[in-house]
Amino acid sequence: MSTLLVLGGTGEARRVAGALVTTPGLRVVSSLAGRVKAPSLPPGEVRIGGFGGTAGLAQWLRDNRVDAVVDATHPFAARITAHAVRACATTATPLLVLSRPGWTAGPGDLWHWVRTPTEAAELLPDLGRRVFLTTGRQDLAAFADLDLWFLVRAVDPPEPPVPRHAEVLLARGPFTVDGERDLLEQHRIDVLVTKDSGGIMTAAKLMAARDARIPVVVQRRPPLPTGPGVELVATVEDTVAWVRDRLEV
Repeated sequence: MSTLLVLGGTGEARRVAGALVTTPGLRVVSSLAGRVKAPSLPPGEVRIGGFGGTAGLAQWLRDNRVDAVVDATHPFAARITAHAVRACATTATPLLVLSRPGWTAGPGDLWHWVRTPTEAAELLPDLGRRVFLTTGRQDLAAFADLDLWFLVRAVDPPEPPVPRHAEVLLARGPFTVDGERDLLEQHRIDVLVTKDSGGIMTAAKLMAARDARIPVVVQRRPPLPTGPGVELVATVEDTVAWVRDRLEV
């Protein structure tokens, strides 16, 4: 029996687990960070919560005799990815990083690229007064002191500090272009802030902003991991093929 650890609560992580969980001779364990109160669970065995850093993850890999790790975490979960790279190197465990392609601006898009939430906050007053903020609930402190109005969309209620003038919208994707258009119009949004998460789950807001000629502030992704033993793919299909080949299942 081989054991595969799949890191992440993303749609890709759930699809990887779903494609492999019934494979004879393979135990699939999905690990979620536990930051969302009611996550969409993948099929099969699931653990929720952190490992206690690199050392804790390395020990978990040893204790559970893990034969391979797939990191299918969110593109901005750089800390978890760094822990996986170091823990897998320490334990000589094969590691595959599944990184979905990022978004690309097209004709009619008014995108402004930034590296951090702080840079996004500094740019906003020159772009608009009513902001649709979709960066997640953990980066709101950077926008807390701005004298702008915010529509903050998140899966779970954010904790302070949050922008002084804000309405919180609790929602989970996927979203539709028509729905996003209505949201922009209803709240008179004149600037959108997001992260380059990629994928189709939340891309509709970008198309709606293009149609409305609304500027978009996009935070760049952290760099992908590099080094010996780290392999990268962009699709679920390539991930499943890698696991089957690596573990011979």
